[in-house]
Amino acid sequence: VHLVESGGGLVQAGGSLRLSCAASGNTFSIHAMGWYRQAPGKERVMVAGLAIGDGDTNYEDSVKGRFTISRDKAKNILYLQMNSLEPEDTGVYYCNAVDLSSTPVFYWGQGTQVTVSS
Repeated sequence: VHLVESGGGLVQAGGSLRLSCAASGNTFSIHAMGWYRQAPGKERVMVAGLAIGDGDTNYEDSVKGRFTISRDKAKNILYLQMNSLEPEDTGVYYCNAVDLSSTPVFYWGQGTQVTVSS
């Protein structure tokens, strides 16, 4: 599975961005996908997740009500709509996919930078 993110950039606080993650390869093996953020000097944390089978979503507390994760099944693209952005949202955003067929396999994109200015 190959993941390629796009859509990052510089935005003022209160603005919006939409990230995209195009998935290719053996996408039928993917059971869940998500978006992770890594801020400078901090660990990578999940901000939004999506279960492929039932479509359940979950969000990190600080982004609830502001971020929305979604997927275009036909195009194999994962999205993250980010509204009301805050400087604390700044970081590199990574797309993740998980294959749970047997031993879990995690796939990562190259990341896209999001910078929110105050």
